Amino acid sequence: MRILHISTRLILGGSQENTVLSCEGQANLGHDVHLAFGPIYGPEGSLLDRVKNFRASDGRGITTHVVPHLEREIMPRTDRRCYGELRRLIRDLKPDIVHTHSSKAGILGRGAAWRELRGSTVRCGIVHTIHGPPFHRYQSPLKNALYVAAERWAAKRCHLIVSVADAMTRDYLARGIGRPEQYATVYSGMETDAFLTPEPGESRGEVRARLGLAPSDFVIGTVARLAELKGHDDVLEALGDDLKANRNWKLLWVGDGWWRDRLMARVADMGLKDSVIVTGLAPPTGRGGVPGFMRAMDLLVHPSYREGLPRTVPQALLCGTPVVAYDVDGTSEVVIDEGDGSESRGTGLLVDAGDIEGLHHAVRWMADHPRERAEMAARGRDLCRERFSAARMVAELEKVYERALAMA
Repeated sequence: MRILHISTRLILGGSQENTVLSCEGQANLGHDVHLAFGPIYGPEGSLLDRVKNFRASDGRGITTHVVPHLEREIMPRTDRRCYGELRRLIRDLKPDIVHTHSSKAGILGRGAAWRELRGSTVRCGIVHTIHGPPFHRYQSPLKNALYVAAERWAAKRCHLIVSVADAMTRDYLARGIGRPEQYATVYSGMETDAFLTPEPGESRGEVRARLGLAPSDFVIGTVARLAELKGHDDVLEALGDDLKANRNWKLLWVGDGWWRDRLMARVADMGLKDSVIVTGLAPPTGRGGVPGFMRAMDLLVHPSYREGLPRTVPQALLCGTPVVAYDVDGTSEVVIDEGDGSESRGTGLLVDAGDIEGLHHAVRWMADHPRERAEMAARGRDLCRERFSAARMVAELEKVYERALAMA
């Protein structure tokens, strides 16, 4: 098949990693894979080099297409131009599958594909993946209403909708977006081997030594953009006093973003400069990558206010690192809180979003119960090993594409 993926931005991020792994897996299966995206800029990093350097076993690569006016923000004039650019791209490629990702690319891409193929003799399946809802309570009611209306419109212009967690399907259907039979859950795949098995030089002890961490340090980590709604301020509020009282407690922030300078100024104002380590951008795998930093942690804290299903959480569990996370969207499908009475299945602790005191107590409990947190991580590792493999995701997407083509 000729498969066209459309994503808004090719930055370092969960939905982008999902998309690139899908492209690579499909190219390895012999498909003719194309990836379209908007201009890349900002401090979040890029996956473009990885895409351009990829070669399947038969030498096949991934063809890239920059869509000049595909921008993240709502801009009617620019969006109209982008719509035309996507229509021309689809007209020229004549793909068998158009697979859109993220809200802006998903709305414009589905609309362009449906319009371009309507009345055409070309048989094409149109699929969209929800990596996280564009509507949420932390933005204006007007913007939410616009996104809900646009998603309802776009759902009528595709055959199937893939959710990365069951929670996404429930949320969308509750808002009248699409029909139940349109949805399929495909958990977001990742390179599990990189997290299960350390590369040379990337063991827990070696990474901690490079970071200047002592064996006795209790390391609380985050892996996220230093940006709005990722919860770094909540970590400082919840743990500031503990960090001062326990000098062997350290924060390890993996990532970069627009809020870095502001956050580090706050760290300095709180007198915590010696307690916080910021790595900057880290590649998804390889030396100096995310898996090594996760192994260096004693605990991953993921206080993000909105997610689809956060890839950081299963990645940490695959590394054997226990998790405390905000209970948002699909997070509870990985972090099974022992508080629900299913102690034999518990894989971490959940906290209501914005509950600073709850976040403090959860981290404190993890620090005081090393045996229990290790058992949680082990159960989480078993859960995630198969569920989140890239190979499984690609195989399940093949089935989705077959269904979409049968509906086209």
